[in-house]
Amino acid sequence: MSLTARVLEENGIPTIIIGSARDIVEKCAVPRFLFTNFPLGNPIGRPYDSQMQEEVVRSGLTLLENAVRPQTTAETSHMWGEDQSWREKYMKVDPSDREKLRSMGEQRRRNRSAFKSRQSLKGGDSP
Repeated sequence: MSLTARVLEENGIPTIIIGSARDIVEKCAVPRFLFTNFPLGNPIGRPYDSQMQEEVVRSGLTLLENAVRPQTTAETSHMWGEDQSWREKYMKVDPSDREKLRSMGEQRRRNRSAFKSRQSLKGGDSP
């Protein structure tokens, strides 16, 4: 994404990258970067927290509007949790989770299969 942003910028299209991998994104020298100290895969906030997500996007647009020099990095004030303990727990898998995760995976596969069946009956493409 970082390299794509640079190419777009070279062609007159302003960009902003919103993400969590600060070291990588800054190394790529993107024009504008809004750092969110969130788990990877969640650049604009917690799932289903539309207020947080809207505020992060709004912060990104403000950075896009106000950055005065290349390679500008800003950081949102939002936090994933009340403290940084989420870093130790997020996506942690241990043997005690095995049955729960297996069950969740099976349910997801059933839901996906049912969705595909409905889509094929409608004649639409699945995501």
